[in-house]
Amino acid sequence: MSANTDYPKYDIEQNIGFLLAKAYQRGFAMFRDRLTCYGITPPQFSLLAFLWKQDGLSQTELSEKSQIDRATMVGLVDRMEDEGLVKREKHASDRRAWRICLTEKGRALEGELCPIATEVTGRLTSKLGEREVRELKKILTKIRY
Repeated sequence: MSANTDYPKYDIEQNIGFLLAKAYQRGFAMFRDRLTCYGITPPQFSLLAFLWKQDGLSQTELSEKSQIDRATMVGLVDRMEDEGLVKREKHASDRRAWRICLTEKGRALEGELCPIATEVTGRLTSKLGEREVRELKKILTKIRY
């Protein structure tokens, strides 16, 4: 089967999905490398960050906010609980639900990990101007929802 020469060659390196995936992979790797010494993964950091903002969210609320499926969420919370970062508490108004609450260890990491997240984001976006960073956040937020 011969290639149809009526169409321009497809440039995968200019494909938005490809570019988003590669940017994500680069940022994830940079952040993972900085978090390794804390025994924290980027997804665990994200859950901690949601809890630093609003402690005691239910697993369902955490799943919705982070857009992590429930099965994956259970495993993440289990590992974080094993590491002493969070604890599950019975939900006051829903006997079937659990609230995910920060431990002292989990709460104490905020002051150490947030500057690292800021530094990694700065490195990732270092070739962009402030306006471009604002516009990128705006565009990514539109794509996310």
